[in-house]
Amino acid sequence: MKTEKLGNTDLSITPVGFGAWAIGGSGWEFGWGEQDDDQSIAAIHRALELGVNWIDTAAVYGMGHSEEVVGSALKTWQGPRPYVFTKCGLRWDEQGYVHRDLTANSIRRECEESLRRLNVNVIDLYQIHWPTEDLEEGLGAMAQLQKEGKVRWIGVSNFNVDELRRAQKIASIVSLQPPYSLVHREVEQEILPYCRSTERGVIVYSPMASGLLTGAMTRERAASLPASDWRSRDVEFQEPKLSTNLALVERLRKVGERHGRPPGQVAIAWTLRNPAVTGAIVGARNAKQVEGNVGAAELQLTDEEIAEIEGRNNSEPELVTSV
Repeated sequence: MKTEKLGNTDLSITPVGFGAWAIGGSGWEFGWGEQDDDQSIAAIHRALELGVNWIDTAAVYGMGHSEEVVGSALKTWQGPRPYVFTKCGLRWDEQGYVHRDLTANSIRRECEESLRRLNVNVIDLYQIHWPTEDLEEGLGAMAQLQKEGKVRWIGVSNFNVDELRRAQKIASIVSLQPPYSLVHREVEQEILPYCRSTERGVIVYSPMASGLLTGAMTRERAASLPASDWRSRDVEFQEPKLSTNLALVERLRKVGERHGRPPGQVAIAWTLRNPAVTGAIVGARNAKQVEGNVGAAELQLTDEEIAEIEGRNNSEPELVTSV
């Protein structure tokens, strides 16, 4: 699989990375329901076997459990170690509810705990998960961790342009991790052009809109999502937006059939066609899902196919994005 340099770092990453949000399991505010750890490890190993060279996780996923599973997968992996990206700045209480905390002491404690759970000596890309008023203090702590050799590069997630400019005054910010999919296109107008103009790497998350665009989501499945799955409370999985999203899936399916690819691969390839995007974080809960998604790295869509996917070349109204 080809690789591309992430911003001004020495990290050359594959277009698709393994996303470890869902493998954190249930028991916290943004869990994806019950998850089998053995299947999670098998999924990570299969992604690495197929050439994926980076894993993105976060301390908060499963309240540390996702990082532990990634650490277990790395321990039993026989090949070269992939790059390990994780995030900080979200803490949780005993009930699994999440709050933001970028105080220096919290960041340092999070880093030490992440290193232990991941069973690595250094985090290749350490990212602030969400901005807060403590931004300067948090970034100062991260810059110190970088000097100490515990963090190689510093990135941010869910930042707007003003927050990126603010962050850059404190530390060298090499990458942004924003949400980006056919369902959520808000970053196209200002954020992606800014990152491209400043040569900042971009790794997008939820390119398949948290499973909506895989082709496996139906009205019946959306209605039966368990309470332990955060998507059961998300408006995109409910009417009236659900019908719009499922109609989009059918357009993805038609384009995919010409290439012999499932809708999810087309959705991922659509995000990768943006010149500002370095890579896409693609989650998977088992090896079969990995095999169905990783081929998006080589799928090239024509301008006509992009117009068809977006509903711009027929009688359908142009895709209306969420705000």
